Amino acid sequence: MPEPAASAPTRETGRRLGSLAIVWRFASRYPAQLAIAIAALFVTSATTLAIPWTFKSVIDKGFTDGGNTAHIDRAFYTMFALVAVLAVATAFRFYFVSWLGERTVADVRMAVQANLLRLAPRWFEENRPSEVASRLTSDTAQIENAVGTTVSVALRNTLMGIGGIVSLFLLAPKLAGLLLLGIPIIVLPMVLLGQRVRSHSRSSQDRIADIGAMAVETLGAMKVVQAFGQEQREQERFAAAVDRSFTTAKRRIRIRALMTALVIGLLFGAVTLLLWTTVSDVAAGRLSGGSLTAFIFTAGLVTGAFGALTEVYGDLLRAAGAAERLSELLAERPEIAAPANPIALPTPARGALAFEGVTFRYPTRPEVSALSDFTLAVAQGETVALVGPSGAGKSTLFQLAERFYDPQVGRVTIDGVDLRDADPAAVRERMALVPQDAVIFAASARDNLRYGRWEASDEQLWAAAESANAAEFLRALPEGLDTFMGEAGARLSGGQRQRLTIARALLRDAPILLLDEATSALDAESERLVQAALERLMANRTTLVIAHRLATVRAADRIIVMDGGRIVEQGTHTQLIARSGLYARLASLQFSEAA
Repeated sequence: MPEPAASAPTRETGRRLGSLAIVWRFASRYPAQLAIAIAALFVTSATTLAIPWTFKSVIDKGFTDGGNTAHIDRAFYTMFALVAVLAVATAFRFYFVSWLGERTVADVRMAVQANLLRLAPRWFEENRPSEVASRLTSDTAQIENAVGTTVSVALRNTLMGIGGIVSLFLLAPKLAGLLLLGIPIIVLPMVLLGQRVRSHSRSSQDRIADIGAMAVETLGAMKVVQAFGQEQREQERFAAAVDRSFTTAKRRIRIRALMTALVIGLLFGAVTLLLWTTVSDVAAGRLSGGSLTAFIFTAGLVTGAFGALTEVYGDLLRAAGAAERLSELLAERPEIAAPANPIALPTPARGALAFEGVTFRYPTRPEVSALSDFTLAVAQGETVALVGPSGAGKSTLFQLAERFYDPQVGRVTIDGVDLRDADPAAVRERMALVPQDAVIFAASARDNLRYGRWEASDEQLWAAAESANAAEFLRALPEGLDTFMGEAGARLSGGQRQRLTIARALLRDAPILLLDEATSALDAESERLVQAALERLMANRTTLVIAHRLATVRAADRIIVMDGGRIVEQGTHTQLIARSGLYARLASLQFSEAA
């Protein structure tokens, strides 16, 4: 297995905290909760800064005014009231900020997932789904932390810092002015080191995504890993990825630790130096003891606020990196989309399918033509089998028919309408697919069946199951249709999974049926049951069948033999055998091996 590559999209790294605009865009959808959270932030900040003034009042008027106990009592009553307001406001702030964090993350996840569902298969060939899944989990967790905690702490400390500086000037303008002189010295390392933190934060997120992608890949192929005895190698590969992540995280942590130490040291050092120079002012009566006490208390709040900002700044940078990655997913636009004014497909549907002079190259393999000047018309109700060696272009026809791709030359039509002029959803609604590898979702049997037609009743589900020879094993399940199928249908055999997908296609009741070697991996008994189900499914439908086992397509109305993206022969089984061409050679090999 190859080592994880870096994420496919090339990302610019100069956007900094501007990437967090996505957070505001989603959070601003809830103005009432946002307003309450911001109001609570202001109240908690203002209340906290008011507490030192009560100390000033106690010392200046309570202690120096002959021990005026009444004044002291009023001051402490005020302080209790402030504490009560602070407690209630803090509770409101915590609840609504946390609510906004959870709600914003939920909305971001849904928006990203909705956009991903619109993208064409090409995008998923160039971007690992496991890496994308990591963005939906680890990156959104960073956003949740930012909205639910980091942004709140940053705003609160910003308010505390600004409000505290105003209070300091009211208490002792000279001292406050001297204190402010040191702020540029504090901010400069914060900005310079913060740029490096952001770069390492982005790298750290990429390494975490690599770990997630590797875990998904390995756990999904556990039988193969164990069958080939590769447990130790996979463990070593995973450990190497974890070590790479840890190494990147250590670099980020070292820079953040240095930044925090510098800022805290500079802040508290400045406050200590200022207080040292202030003692003479108090002794001379130019500054009251209460003012000095309140100044010290407020200066502690201000320095603590700026110190906390240096810590949350790193968290904000990490969140900005995560937001940037999620923004990239939201910015992706589908290559295959409905035109501005789609042409409606004819009603009732006939199911005629045609490929007219089609040349197609996969975007990931532009040097090779999967189809070259390919022309084929499939009439309504006709069964056409596609045979030929691997790489002949058979599966490509299915990809183009469902408009997962558009041809570079030529066109594909359904009932005379060019697929590029129609809505892709309307095109796919007229088709039912039975893939070679049965796709079973980790859900109940009922939900897997209803994927063909979600509004189907239980009676319709059972009727489809009967026609697909699936009813017997479905009734034997512990909870019938409500039985959980396990990951990728782990509770079913290969034949059972295939019959379930046929029942799903029956429920679809589409005029065009695409069968991709639906019996290739089955034993003789399962193949007999599946083949019987397929015959019922194909009745009165236009059918394209990809087949490697030629015995399964003898009864087709027409057999198309493909090689190198072109039609090299076509006719019935008997006609093609008589011509002694590629089909006859393939048939001779298969039937002689079977004998």
